[in-house]
Amino acid sequence: MPTPRESKLRVLIVDDSSFMRMAIRGVLSRAPNVEIVGIASDGVEGVEKALALKPDLITMDVEMPRLDGISALKQIMAKQPTRVLMVSTLTCEGAKATFEALEAGAVDYVSKNVSDSKDAQSTFQGELLSKVREASVSAVPKKALGIERPRIVRPAEVRPSRFAHRKIGFVGIGASTGGPVALQEVISRIPVNFPHGIVVAIHMPKAFTGPYADRLNARCSLSIREAADGDIVRGGEVLIAPGGRHTAIVRQGNNLVVRTSPTTEHPQYIYIPSVDHLITTMSEASNGAMLGVILTGMGNDGLKGMKHLKGKGGVTLVQNEETSTIYGMPRACIEGGVADVVLPLEQIGFEIGKIGS
Repeated sequence: MPTPRESKLRVLIVDDSSFMRMAIRGVLSRAPNVEIVGIASDGVEGVEKALALKPDLITMDVEMPRLDGISALKQIMAKQPTRVLMVSTLTCEGAKATFEALEAGAVDYVSKNVSDSKDAQSTFQGELLSKVREASVSAVPKKALGIERPRIVRPAEVRPSRFAHRKIGFVGIGASTGGPVALQEVISRIPVNFPHGIVVAIHMPKAFTGPYADRLNARCSLSIREAADGDIVRGGEVLIAPGGRHTAIVRQGNNLVVRTSPTTEHPQYIYIPSVDHLITTMSEASNGAMLGVILTGMGNDGLKGMKHLKGKGGVTLVQNEETSTIYGMPRACIEGGVADVVLPLEQIGFEIGKIGS
């Protein structure tokens, strides 16, 4: 969020629940450098106030009367692109709506988890402040972020893989804020006959990773599903690390196998599921014969894993600043000297797809 010398972050709250409006306002009003400039009780009023007040950030409920949050979001993005943080329920339906909102231009989402429980209230407050802080430094959307189908590449455009002379048998990918849309862009450009197994760690709650994997599977040519204990990492398949736990990759005979564990077993990792843990264990299990990829996200999760991978002789690729929603995770790898290749988002999937072809 802005420093004390900067102007305050101007926030508009849009929610049909008076309880949620009060809860969000209560949390953000106590945050330094945040100013609540308006409150709206439905999507119609939300669009009107967004256009009139021109806030820096909008918190937007999904389910509202007159005009739902996604429809309101699309109108705002068409008329006056603004950073929007969706407020979503921790359900399968909430997950589906959230991913639709992210594709329509929302920066991120926060889980609606407020009850009489002090633990639940504390969790919600912490997540809301964290997500607002992250959203405040994200790129302002220029337009709705619909996913295009992979374009046809003419033979003259096809260049040899940058990793043609490197031994690569597996791919590990990490992402956070902006990651759901970015990962779909990457995976959608990898051909169905891709010979290497892919494992992904993306910071998501438990209720979201399954529906997200199903959504990707319906939209991409590769086979994609949520990972489970004992799954073998196979060519042509993408495994999404389950939310709420940490995922490691271990060697079992000739195979690389998924092992999940409770977060209490790895208290050193702040982000869940941990990208560092996934890439570190995967580089060990593959003896460095893998490509590590870091996409958009806040913080530096993935840096330690990529360092470990480089130490094992593996290769690394990160998203560039211009196409990152938040440049934190890629920048940490670049500044840490562990990025072999830096590419814009639209080229990453193509580059991965050329490995082993």
